[in-house]
Amino acid sequence: MESTTSSKSSPAPLGKADYERLSNFRYSLRHFLRASEEICRRQGLTPLQYQLLLHVRGFKGRDWASIGELAERLQAKHHGVVSLIDRCAKLQWVTRRPGRLDRRVVEIHLLPAGEALVERVAQSHRNELHRLLEVLSCAQSGSAESGCDAHPPQCPEPSKPRRE
Repeated sequence: MESTTSSKSSPAPLGKADYERLSNFRYSLRHFLRASEEICRRQGLTPLQYQLLLHVRGFKGRDWASIGELAERLQAKHHGVVSLIDRCAKLQWVTRRPGRLDRRVVEIHLLPAGEALVERVAQSHRNELHRLLEVLSCAQSGSAESGCDAHPPQCPEPSKPRRE
């Protein structure tokens, strides 16, 4: 039987520093997501509602997004996003409009209350976002010259383990 090894060289094995950077990145990402969840709840919305509002507000080149585009951004099923939009519409955060160029497309637009809410929540995320961007920068560079190996950006120490 012939060997099926590829002529391409395999990547170098990961070293301890690679695992440390990856671990720090995953911890920092989880820290950011948990902080985001808490910020959203304090502002009176779910993390998923915030993400929907953020993606409508932040869609490149226009002030609306289609349901399909939002489903892609949220990595969710179309029908689930429709339900989420229904809930946000009842709260008067978003509205649906028929597509300007294609009537089969439904445009999702922020209403003033949704704009104000997403602005408030996004402002509250600033410090956490800067911390995460610093970690991402170090994870991407992965070199001692960047100073990341000597002093990796750290999130606050985790709280004591919960006792059950």
